[in-house]
Amino acid sequence: MSKQFQGYIYLSLAMVLVGSTVIASKVIASGLPPFSATALRFAIALPLFLGLMRATATPWPRPPKGDWLILFLQAGAGSVGYTTLLISGLKLAPAADAGVIIGTLPVVSAAIAVVILGERPHRSVLMAALLAAAGVLVIVFRPGAGEQHSLAGSALIFGAVVCEGLFILLGKRLDSEIPPLTLSALMAGFGGAIAIPFALAELPLAGPADAPAFAAVAYYALVPTVGGFLLWYAGLEKVSGTEAAVFTALAPVSALLLAAAALGEPIAANQMIGMGSVLLAVLSLSLRTTNLTRIGHAARPRTGQQER
Repeated sequence: MSKQFQGYIYLSLAMVLVGSTVIASKVIASGLPPFSATALRFAIALPLFLGLMRATATPWPRPPKGDWLILFLQAGAGSVGYTTLLISGLKLAPAADAGVIIGTLPVVSAAIAVVILGERPHRSVLMAALLAAAGVLVIVFRPGAGEQHSLAGSALIFGAVVCEGLFILLGKRLDSEIPPLTLSALMAGFGGAIAIPFALAELPLAGPADAPAFAAVAYYALVPTVGGFLLWYAGLEKVSGTEAAVFTALAPVSALLLAAAALGEPIAANQMIGMGSVLLAVLSLSLRTTNLTRIGHAARPRTGQQER
């Protein structure tokens, strides 16, 4: 298995966990204010990251000052911005609207990769991104839906999408190499530090919390935060930012399947077609990587000497 294909697997698993945050956030929105939930999320996750670092003897990094700023911005955007905006938006808008808006994540992430990172993506990667985006649109299009829509809630959820896109790709701007576990711990630490002052400020306005909301925060902290951070950073080390953007299309697919499994919602024919389109986009990248690897091996000169 090639290094790039391994990255694809890690990114796919990470985005499956990201999709589950929509369901968790909907539960949290009904019982906890957004910054309090975010601060609690990282209060649970950070000790786990630190414990894993100690168990694996992972050292603390010493990046340059510019990298510290990028790490802080990444935590503010992805760790705090995504969580608080998604929870706030789901207080006003239905989960179906969140699925529609989060479906724009591949396009938003690809645009950030081109504009901020200055990448020039291969034509096949762009085609895969378009195929994934088309699949997402097919999934979230529900003709005749009678739910009430909230412009403010939709705007908040789209803000969460932009934050997630920045979080995904800002890591490519780092000059130093930081292990995925250390990066995850830094995101949790910075995220908690950013969220705590806002959480304290919203306490006087907070209503009574309920057990399902606390359980959803615990899940959010343990599974998408710890597991998702580790998987995403491990995958991002092995692929380009534009390639990573394609895999963000798996997040709404994950949300659809988890909603069907957890909430008993039926999956319509158009949603099955959309899932097939998204999975085909991911498969096309995997096949391209396999072909390039074979070509590289075939073009390598045979000198009779072993590689070192």
